[in-house]
Amino acid sequence: MKKFIPFTFAILAVGLLACANSASAADLKIATVDLRKVFDKYYKTVQSTAGIRQEALDIDKEHKALMDNAKTDEDAWRKLIDKANDQAVSAEERDKSKKAAEEKYGQLEGDKQQITEFDRVSSSRMHDKEQQRRDDIVKEIRQVLNADAKAGGYTMVLDSSGESANMVPFVLYAHGQTDLTDALIKELNATAPPGALDAPAVTNSLNSPGSNSP
Repeated sequence: MKKFIPFTFAILAVGLLACANSASAADLKIATVDLRKVFDKYYKTVQSTAGIRQEALDIDKEHKALMDNAKTDEDAWRKLIDKANDQAVSAEERDKSKKAAEEKYGQLEGDKQQITEFDRVSSSRMHDKEQQRRDDIVKEIRQVLNADAKAGGYTMVLDSSGESANMVPFVLYAHGQTDLTDALIKELNATAPPGALDAPAVTNSLNSPGSNSP
């Protein structure tokens, strides 16, 4: 999750002022929710994280196979170079080895290009999948949260996990405000299949590079 920036803070400040102008302080009903905690403990996050980790392992295996193939071609190329420079063999054999080395070098360059392209495509694909699953899950969470907030008559709900431009929690003090975090987690996981929460919980998922604030 990207850190809150002054622009985001300004928008929220304007919203608070608008509410204050349209209703008395006594009429405001504000709640908080730790969105990062809700996201991390939602069973769909746990499940999707396990799937992404498995895909990452598969990508690593494929990358290693490409690297091993490139290493084999490099070793073969070096042997051909050595043979092409070996004065103990005939000039004809040296010429053959030289030509074979040139062909093998071409294969080696192709191996390098293939690895570079594989890394680029797989990295982009994983980033897009991570972003999409994050957006989908946050959307689901916010739909449930919005319904609960309306049912509870809350004027607004603040994300207590958000950070300001000063890298400190956005909600510094919330005495007397209702925190919906645990109740929201319980509600979201009410329909979790057996064992859905057994996978390792994701850490700081909403704060991963390339993610956007919900």
